[in-house]
Amino acid sequence: MEQLSAGQKLDRAFEKLNQEKSLSFEFSLDTDTASLKALDDSSASEPGDDMPDEAAQLLRDAKVSVTVQSKKPFGESGEKDFDRMAMKVSGPDGQLVEYRVIGDHTYFRTDVSKVGKALAFPVPKASDLPPEAGAFKKALAGEWVKIDTKRMERLAAEAGEEPGAEPAPQPTLDAVTQKKLMDAVRGVVAREVKLRSAGGEDGTERITATAPFRTLATELVDELRPLAKKLPPGAELPTEKDLKEAPDAKVRADITLKNGELKAVRLDLAKLAENAKVKRFGLVIRMTDGVKPTVPAGATELDIEQLMEGMFAGMSAGGPDGFAEGE
Repeated sequence: MEQLSAGQKLDRAFEKLNQEKSLSFEFSLDTDTASLKALDDSSASEPGDDMPDEAAQLLRDAKVSVTVQSKKPFGESGEKDFDRMAMKVSGPDGQLVEYRVIGDHTYFRTDVSKVGKALAFPVPKASDLPPEAGAFKKALAGEWVKIDTKRMERLAAEAGEEPGAEPAPQPTLDAVTQKKLMDAVRGVVAREVKLRSAGGEDGTERITATAPFRTLATELVDELRPLAKKLPPGAELPTEKDLKEAPDAKVRADITLKNGELKAVRLDLAKLAENAKVKRFGLVIRMTDGVKPTVPAGATELDIEQLMEGMFAGMSAGGPDGFAEGE
């Protein structure tokens, strides 16, 4: 029987993922309320800006489920090959937000009452909105609405530009760039990440990976800089100053394989907080049995331009609250 190293087992597990056309996984935090509030204390801009207990409980118990589908195996897919995607955010009291991207449309719905309860924050009700809100009122009522994805992207690209200006084409990761990106990441991981196999039973394999965070981040960024111009908007790389200020602690990942397939990854990030009160803070990714994203029945079209024009018109016609003077 062929004896494989921990690194070879991981490589094979990721190669299996590259052969799939559909992938479902779930994000969650492995933490506690005390650690979340301590982490918030470390980053609070002003004294008294403490994280509410409700928000800490929501983060602690929240789960983000994602399904991605491509026309080709993931290892061969470019951006245009991904034709369906679904994401669902759930809290301790059930589902909060869900959206799906299928074809030319984005569909979404939200349970506003649960969101408001979870965040202990007042949120508008459908009955509070003016008639001009149209389909947006249905969204707040928990019904499915849909948006023309390309139109939404065009409006976002045109924001702040001269009227009639053509939005600049956005950088995309072509197949060659994706391969260079993956080769760069694999090279850094092979040099800096220490792997140890813990074995297991019934085809289960547990692998522990550790690496110094600052060194790992610095080398990854150095490898990615030649590809920076091809990265999508919002994916700007950290500066050298940012990297020098990054924590110098070691991070640990516990990876679970089952019969050679990737099943779960837990990243222990507590030491990166550089706060002794943060005792437990991990990010968990679990592979799940996803359901093919389908078009929701009865979704109402949400016209963003009409909504914005109507809302602004209503505000400009009245007082500071958007209602006519004297009402």
